[in-house]
Amino acid sequence: MKYVHLGRSGLKVSRLCLGTMNFGPLASEPESFAMMDRALELGINFFDTADVYGWEVGEGITEKILGRWFAQGGGRRDKVVLGTKVFGRMGEWPNQSRLSALHIKRACEDSLRRLQIDYIDLYQMHHVDRQAPWEEIWQAMEQLMREGKILYVGSSNFAGWHLAQAQEMAKHRNVLGLVAEQSLYNLNDRMIELEVIPACEAYGIGLIPWSPVARGLLAGSIQTATTGRRADEDLQKDVEKYRPRLEAYETLCRELGEAPAHVAMAWLLHQPAVTAPIIGPRTMDQLNGTMRTLELTLSKDFLNKLDTIFPGPGGPAPEAYAW
Repeated sequence: MKYVHLGRSGLKVSRLCLGTMNFGPLASEPESFAMMDRALELGINFFDTADVYGWEVGEGITEKILGRWFAQGGGRRDKVVLGTKVFGRMGEWPNQSRLSALHIKRACEDSLRRLQIDYIDLYQMHHVDRQAPWEEIWQAMEQLMREGKILYVGSSNFAGWHLAQAQEMAKHRNVLGLVAEQSLYNLNDRMIELEVIPACEAYGIGLIPWSPVARGLLAGSIQTATTGRRADEDLQKDVEKYRPRLEAYETLCRELGEAPAHVAMAWLLHQPAVTAPIIGPRTMDQLNGTMRTLELTLSKDFLNKLDTIFPGPGGPAPEAYAW
């Protein structure tokens, strides 16, 4: 396993990040435990979760699973760089969601209790809150840092200008600011190349792509499936929408002799701004299979062919659309 710095921080994380969104809803607790143990065996030290995962309001089901796994000891907590998130609705009352200082404080303390740990390595805002001023957000995050409850702050689903706002206010307050941004990014969804990626590069923010195989669209989706993610009705609509490019893509992958999902992941690892794509296995076989991604080196010619099939927005703004 290779390790890289998370953004401009001194923290080192594995080139793949273990996403835990399926732990609870799709993978049982024993299966989740086994996958986390296996991830450590493979050298994956970067785990990602969120207070809302498990999708029962206020329950924090996935965080609780991680907490019981950490509680087994064996050095599990010391080996893991753990990221969780704040923003989502954790109750029915007005201040049980979003990014007020009150919710940030309570959500962090609740996550620590569920996770059965003393501090969170990377505390991420799950979405931008346009109603919460940056002065309030950074004040709340700084307080959590002083109390030793969080070490680093990250964001998720931010636009480029949100990243700029966050970093300029952090600079004004003489704090480190954001070290990571989680964004939707894959071969078929390249919008962030316009402004998010340039902002990340300019401010030294590590990029953590989520949905690296586009919910299964890039994992051999044109083959008929009756079960699993590829049988999802919405996914099948996307398959029909993008069928010509998917057929060209899967043909190219067959010529290379590699699985489409592995090629999609490898493409992300070839992007200079990317720190660690999030993998979200539902089974041990999926976790083990993903390791092939780390062994793939894509030639410049092959990368150019992928750009032809999935052209993206044309590069960074404004050049992409101005001339």
